[in-house]
This record gives sequence, structure tokens and C-alpha cells, in this order.
Amino acid sequence: MKRRLSAAAASLILLAPAASFATNGYFSHGYGIRSQAVAGVGYALPQDGLAAATNPAGTALVGDRLDLDVTLLHTDRGAVIGSYSFDGNGTKDFLVPEIGYTRKLNDCLSVGLAVYGNGGMNTDYATNPFDPSGASGPAGISFKQYYVTPSVAYKLSPSQSIGIGLTFAYQTFDAKGLASFDNPYISSAPGYVTNRGTDSSSGWGLKLGWTGNVTPDITLGAAWSSKIKTGDFDKYRGLFAEGGSFDIPATYGAGIAWQASPAWTLAADWQRIEYGSFKSGGNPMQALFTGGALGSPDGAGFGWKDVSVFKFGVVHKYNEKLTLRAGYSHCQHGIPGDQTFFNILCPGVVQDHFSAGASLKTGAGSELSVSYVHVPKETVYGQQSNPFGPEVNIHMSEELIALGFSKVF
Repeated sequence: MKRRLSAAAASLILLAPAASFATNGYFSHGYGIRSQAVAGVGYALPQDGLAAATNPAGTALVGDRLDLDVTLLHTDRGAVIGSYSFDGNGTKDFLVPEIGYTRKLNDCLSVGLAVYGNGGMNTDYATNPFDPSGASGPAGISFKQYYVTPSVAYKLSPSQSIGIGLTFAYQTFDAKGLASFDNPYISSAPGYVTNRGTDSSSGWGLKLGWTGNVTPDITLGAAWSSKIKTGDFDKYRGLFAEGGSFDIPATYGAGIAWQASPAWTLAADWQRIEYGSFKSGGNPMQALFTGGALGSPDGAGFGWKDVSVFKFGVVHKYNEKLTLRAGYSHCQHGIPGDQTFFNILCPGVVQDHFSAGASLKTGAGSELSVSYVHVPKETVYGQQSNPFGPEVNIHMSEELIALGFSKVF
């Protein structure tokens, strides 16, 4: 089993650079195929070996198991500037693999390992929206991020569990076609803004979680993931504030699950993502005009706001072999109307997720799962968004389908 797990983890790490996507901002809407099928619910409803990605206390509640998932994301994103439309879909399809493994060491103590794509963003404009003449060539970015989270969970009692996870985060970034910003009037480090190839950074973070039954039928859960201070994107130190800094924001939230009957479970989560807590993310574009050159200590950024996400899910055990799932989530807008100009590069504006899925037991301890998520088109309309010309409107929509295999030992 150790050899198989190591091989699976190595395969995921090799595949992970193919993952580049956005759902709630640039974070995934859910981790693990079962959580995806209920729109990301997971604080009080652990369902598989990826539970620690949301709440490490769940590691104690899912038994001995191995889960292998892969999600295919199809996305449509672009921008409209005045009367001109720009298509950012040079690449439209992305694979996002995941692995989860948990093992019960004794009646109280369990350990786990979750490897998953945390989020990202990709745009690829054949016609450069910042330079429609084409002198700068195509434009876009590729930002990819994945996590490896080993976890330990302890049952304080048969109905109360706590957990801790230590997360290693790895992210890559590449930008092209931004020559319009690569000059000493806009950037503090000209020559380190665009077309520098792929750069990477990494860092470590902490996850803490709790889950417990407050009645025989009602479970509560809560978890917190720390802000992760990553290394700088040195190749792009003239683009991101603080000389290439692009940290990973903290997240936290709480949830409830109600076992309405032996066959039906209803659950809901609230999650907070602090996108505005680091300067490259939270500083407004308008800082350019008040001394905040790109790459400077207080340089202009994407103007993102902290967001709350509300998630609702239902699980129905149809019979001993088949389990059905469905969910809905809503994310607040994190990109204000006056910040759409820079966010042509990362139009993570979608808000609603409609999901469904199923799991089928196929043999002793084996299970196949599927999930589907529809993310309807959302547009943010610019309001005093472009200091150089007409208003900028940005949009995005997504479709996700995932397949998974589980083995319970």
C-alpha cells in the first residue's frame, strides 16, 4: 500500500502543473469529488480522504481509505473594452487531479495525506487587450497552485474530534504580452514585468479543525487555514507588489450537518477567504497614480476584496450501493467594478455553483464516483475602471466534471 500511495502521489505532482482554474475567486469550490458534488460543503460533513483539505478533524471520521479523483474543467473567460470584445480562451480545458489517504492508528488517533489543486487562474488572449495593435503579441497569465497536506486527528470522545494539518503550498506563475506596463513610469523594476518564463514559489501553512455532535442527529464543524507566506516570484518582481510577493490568504469557516433520516443528510457551510490581506491581491490599481508603482513596497495590485461563500448540500443514500448528492453555493463578488482593468488577466468573477453527483459501490470496499458542476456566466461591469480609455467589463463561466475511484480497507 505504501508503494502504491507513493506512486500515486508522485503521479499527481507531475500532473498538477496542468491544473489552472478559478471558482471562488482563484480557490477551488471544493476538495474531493464528494465535496464537489455538494458544492464544496465539508466543515461538518467529511466524506473521503480529502477531508483534511477543508477540515483536518475529518481525518478521524472517514476510516481507512484511498481516494483518487480527476476533474476536467472547461472554462470561458474574456473582456469587453468599449465596443471591442477580447477572447481569453487560448486554452479552455484543464485537468485537476487529487489524492486522499487516511488511516486509523487506534480508536482515537488517525493520520492522513491530501494532495490537491488549491486553485489558480489562466487567461490566453490571442488579441492583446492592453495593446490591440498587436505590437506586444498575445497576452495572458498562467497561475497554478497546489497543496500537500499531511494531517493528524484525535477523537476527544466518540462524538468530538480535533485535527491539525501542515500544508506545503507550491505555486507557479507566467505572464506574457504586458509590455505596456514594462517601463520606469509604471514599474519599479522594468524588465521584470512580462515574458520572463515560468517562475515558482512555495511556503508552509497550518490548518486547525474541530467537529462534533451537539445532538445525535446534528454535527457542527469549524476550521481555520493560516495565511501562507511564500517566496517571491523574482522573475516578476516588477509586476507584483513588494518585489514579487504573492502570498496565499487565510481561510476559515464553519458548517452544520443534519442527519434528517437514515437515508438523508442536509448540510451547509460558511467560508471566508481573505483575498485583500496581501498587497499584490488587495491593493487597488489606482495606487499607480499615488506613487504605488508595480513591484514597489506598496505597489498597485488587483484590488481584490475578502469574500464570504455560502454552501448548501444534500446527500441521499438511495440504497446500499448507490448514494446521490446535490448542492448549491454562492460566492460574494471579490472584484469591484473599478478594478476590472487589471483583472482582464484574471477574471475570477463567477458566483454560483450548481452541483450533482453519485457514488456506486462496485465490490468489496471499492467505489466509483462522479460529479458535475455548472457555473453560469457572470459579468462584472466596469465603473471608472480604465484610466486610459473606455470601461472594461470582464466575464467567466465554467463546467466541471470529475471521476473518482475509492478503496476502503
